[in-house]
Amino acid sequence: MDISFQLDPDIIIGIDTVNRAGTICGEFGGRILIVTEQVLYENRSIERLTNVLEDAGLEAIIFDEIPAQATADVAESAAVLAQGARCSAIIGLGGLKTQSIARITAMIVKNRISVFELLDGTFPREFIPYIAIPTTGRDPFLFSRYFIAVDPRDRSVKLVKAPQGLCAAAIVDGGLSESLSGKFASTTAFDGFCVAIEAYCSTKASFLSDALLEQAIVLYAQMMDSYTDNKQFDVIGGATNAGLLAAMGCAVSSPGIGTALAFALNGRFPVAKSWCSTILLPYILEKLVAARPEKLAKVATLMGEPTMGVPVGESADMAVDSIRRRMGILKVPARFKDYNLSLDRLVPTAEAARNLEFVAFSPWTVSAEDAYDLLKQAF
Repeated sequence: MDISFQLDPDIIIGIDTVNRAGTICGEFGGRILIVTEQVLYENRSIERLTNVLEDAGLEAIIFDEIPAQATADVAESAAVLAQGARCSAIIGLGGLKTQSIARITAMIVKNRISVFELLDGTFPREFIPYIAIPTTGRDPFLFSRYFIAVDPRDRSVKLVKAPQGLCAAAIVDGGLSESLSGKFASTTAFDGFCVAIEAYCSTKASFLSDALLEQAIVLYAQMMDSYTDNKQFDVIGGATNAGLLAAMGCAVSSPGIGTALAFALNGRFPVAKSWCSTILLPYILEKLVAARPEKLAKVATLMGEPTMGVPVGESADMAVDSIRRRMGILKVPARFKDYNLSLDRLVPTAEAARNLEFVAFSPWTVSAEDAYDLLKQAF
């Protein structure tokens, strides 16, 4: 199949690359709005970035009013601050929701459109540059021309299309990664693995996305092994590299219904997105065994399973068994019912997830009923 591949931003990767933010932002003007989250004061990431900008002769203005269950309308407050200060660029410093809000801020700050109009499909005519400085390596839309936002009217998820050139630069600095511990840390590996597997098995997959995603899968498997078997592994570096490869793979290919459901659940309920992905992962893999057995057989090999001489179908099953075994050892979240969720309330979540456009590239036809069935199996 034909491959259409374009990355808008300049990509800068490595420890301490945040120190180059001043040079990058200086190209756009003297005042920069940093959209961030208050938890990053604890590891002094905000202070560090502010100092870098000020040392470059720039004025850093901070917007940090992003609650844990933030919805897209938070961007309107950030845009008001950016307009009043006449900011020339927006930096998103933080996790998935922070990046989404920073993107929206950059899209509406020069337009007389509301967040609701944007969510309903109005396309901005103008924008100011957005610079991504993620503190998590698990943003599947980092290099894509669309991203997910939470609609404040009903907490459903919507796909927002970004104009070409919105993201001027992405600084991927593993040293800024959020410090996680216990079960939460290990679920990030399952979360990234879920994204990579779905893009690997997507109908949009190509030799280019396969090359990127296979290496991401290997790294995520090594992360899991470091938690399950206490094997030595650079978790921060591995997570950063795996997330980068997965995001690039998703820009060429596409994630699937598991990723959509995880975002939709996290948008509507106070359950971490990585936990949602982890719970859904084995059920997604079971569907992929039927839809893409040859790909799942390769995944089992990439995970280190003894597939030599084993038939494709049995090898594919080994990938599912491998994930379930790792989940059991780590005692990660396994059922949605453990989080006081009501199965009846999950119907709108399934519908919102199914309506995300990229789900159409799943290797099997996914209806709203199919999405709900996945949630029931994982309940």
